[in-house]
Amino acid sequence: MRSILNCTHATAARTEYLHLMSSIDSPLNQQIHRLYSEHHGWLQGWLQRRLGNRCDAADLAHDTFLRLLARQVAKPLGSEPRALLTHIAKGLMIDRWRRQDIERAYLETIAQLPPAEVPSPETRLLIVETLWRIEALLRELPAQTRDTFLLSQIEGLTYAQIAMRLNVSLITVKRHMRVAFIACLSVA
Repeated sequence: MRSILNCTHATAARTEYLHLMSSIDSPLNQQIHRLYSEHHGWLQGWLQRRLGNRCDAADLAHDTFLRLLARQVAKPLGSEPRALLTHIAKGLMIDRWRRQDIERAYLETIAQLPPAEVPSPETRLLIVETLWRIEALLRELPAQTRDTFLLSQIEGLTYAQIAMRLNVSLITVKRHMRVAFIACLSVA
């Protein structure tokens, strides 16, 4: 049932997108509309071959063009539009796989809980969304900042223990933690 709904959603989204694009008259939107008209079918086929699922391919193809629209800058799309589209789509596929990995790990964890303690579907969705945002935030941090933060927050080490383990000064640990906490607050 879920895949049928996704396919219906993708078809409705495509129709809405085409209607929206036909009513907007900026040069960038006209360029993207032309790109969509000429390459959407090809991109969806390319994604379907990689994902093995027509509905997910339709969703990612649509999201690829939305990503182009979100740029809001009339940058030239280049002489190889399919290269640009596949570059964007590959990034979206990787994001989707990361998200699925996080969701799978969370579901495996809550499967161990007694039934009375299992969160509601709404709460599970909020938790998975939060975990995904945290993972994306950690991925963007510099490696030493991320390592410092994880040693503190996951392993429970003190700043002095982290300094010894990473062979850095205590002030360096504090500096990395400050950067990590500021980053955390920015997504809160």
